[in-house]
Amino acid sequence: MQQAFEPKIVAFLCNWCTYTAADLAGSSRLSYPQNVKIIRVMCSGMVDPMYVLKAFMEGADGVFIGGCWPGDCHYINGNLKARRRMAMVQELLDRFGIEPDRFWLRWVAASDGVMFQRYAREMTENLTRLGPSPIKKDWARRRSLLATINGGLKDADEAPQADAVAAL
Repeated sequence: MQQAFEPKIVAFLCNWCTYTAADLAGSSRLSYPQNVKIIRVMCSGMVDPMYVLKAFMEGADGVFIGGCWPGDCHYINGNLKARRRMAMVQELLDRFGIEPDRFWLRWVAASDGVMFQRYAREMTENLTRLGPSPIKKDWARRRSLLATINGGLKDADEAPQADAVAAL
């Protein structure tokens, strides 16, 4: 019997707002899906586009970036920098056939644990409907994305072992 698909979500959260909201959700006993793996960053503007691409390469079905509301950034304009960068990342993901619903950039205030919970649930529901990331299924597409990340196929010169592919 086949298990139900549970998407893997990597969430890069701003320390000052969205991470604090996620912490508030947890301490308020607001449940959100356990498949959301949180990585705390000091600012959403510090999320390098390569981190997003690498997350998809490593098997994420979706990537969530959470930052402070515009005008509330502790680093003045880091969230605006994130918005500009992530627009570019979205164009790159489109080129590789990764649906826009797999990559979210959202603003969440530190006091809004309920909003973080809602976004985590909505993204999980959307990704469950979409199914596994196309990058997981298509090794040629992964190699092409890896070439973009590395500037060449440094890590993928050989065909993948059956066990490595099955693990994804």
